[in-house]
Amino acid sequence: MKNSLPILADPAASPFPASAPPVGDGAARGTYAFVSLGCPKNLVDSETMLGKLAASGYALVPDPDGADFVVVNTCGFIGPSREESKSVVREMLDLKAAGRTGGVVVAGCLPGRVGAEQVRKDLPGVDHVMNVFGRDEISTVADRLTEGRRGVSPVTEQRDVFRPAAIRALDDTARLRITPDHFAYLKISEGCDRTCTFCSIPMMRGRHVTKPIEQVVAEARELAADGVKELILVAQDTTYYGLDLYGEVRLAALLRALEEVDGLEWIRLMYLYPIHFTDELIDTIAGSGKVLPYLDMPLQHVSDRVLKRMTRRTNRAKTEELVGKLRDRIPNLVLRTTMLVGFPGETEAEFQELVDFVTDWRFERLGAFPFSPEPGTPSMKLDGHLPPEVCQERADALMAAQQTAAFAFADSLVGYELDVLIDSDEGNGVYTGRTFADAPEIDGSVRLTLPGGIDAELEIGAFIPAELTARDGYDWLATAALLDDDDEYSDDGPDDD
Repeated sequence: MKNSLPILADPAASPFPASAPPVGDGAARGTYAFVSLGCPKNLVDSETMLGKLAASGYALVPDPDGADFVVVNTCGFIGPSREESKSVVREMLDLKAAGRTGGVVVAGCLPGRVGAEQVRKDLPGVDHVMNVFGRDEISTVADRLTEGRRGVSPVTEQRDVFRPAAIRALDDTARLRITPDHFAYLKISEGCDRTCTFCSIPMMRGRHVTKPIEQVVAEARELAADGVKELILVAQDTTYYGLDLYGEVRLAALLRALEEVDGLEWIRLMYLYPIHFTDELIDTIAGSGKVLPYLDMPLQHVSDRVLKRMTRRTNRAKTEELVGKLRDRIPNLVLRTTMLVGFPGETEAEFQELVDFVTDWRFERLGAFPFSPEPGTPSMKLDGHLPPEVCQERADALMAAQQTAAFAFADSLVGYELDVLIDSDEGNGVYTGRTFADAPEIDGSVRLTLPGGIDAELEIGAFIPAELTARDGYDWLATAALLDDDDEYSDDGPDDD
């Protein structure tokens, strides 16, 4: 999992929901700043809280200095991400101590990971603490922080907002999105029932809870109506979708329903656990005009003994059978995976087995992560913990082995024409975009220019046919293709073929 850099929510980055007042409206109940940390699942939580605050009349400002309060939606996944979260909170507390912001709210995974008491011990001065299941009460928390400033008798108690576990799938409608208008993340479930010995996610997000198909489709329609063309489905365990609610996995059925949503052009799948990958799901992906042949499937390892110690409930033979089946049945497939190296007890021979596996199967996209001891996880009790420097050396070595496959894949597409989704205008006729093979933030990008002599302006969020002319590291250089004699460019979606 990639821990993103801090995102300071900018009110100019996305339109407010219809019920929200514009920034700077004198009728606003108060002003606030918002910092979002962590993974795309956390980002959806941030956007939902932003939407609730906007709908309640609070005005988002781009700078915490001078705001009535600031919310930091934290990450708690591994030690470095927790330290990053604490560092950001301390910056906000310094502003509060200097009288330059009115209050500090700590939300998200850090409180869920360490508990409210520990948050208050580590970060004295925090006004409110809320975990991921308390996010729907963010407006109530805001009211407590601003009542005195609005002439209302303030509530002085510091009431933490927690829920012990997810008892329902949270509603993510009416979001104020941080992402660009043309793509969005959509959570299809919450929590995880896996018992991977290295993972702390169930501590923070509870058991798996499927969001009903009708609810997911309704959220997708809302996002499409707001201009979203690329919908990125996320969960802790995407292939598990539906098992708890319907008694069977229903991801294929969900994808067929989402294909009917007008306005969506690309549907990208992330975090697909290798178990519950049914033939129906493979056929649905292979035959879809919208679901991209891009699958993010974290495998973590390939050694049978290491997988057993990780409690991954699979083995090398099953992994190779699945990867082979996906390659054979899904045309133009791009596979992204993640590997965890340096797991307690991993021998040199087992690590070399992993390197050989990655070399042989030539994954187009791969991330390697060194094992990080996480307090409270079963892996802490295992024997054979390796020095951190050994774990990092192995991660570096695996990425070096992977680079050959990644570069070979990029080189193989040079000279081909692909649709490029424009993400940003870099100026001087240069644009940055992505192909179907590239997820936002974690994969490469395309640096696109117009043909010589063409003076046109491309729309952000447009799909532009472009010839990939060269590889630039993990990225591509490309030239936009002419569409007609008038040198016009389309913002319509790509053709199905």
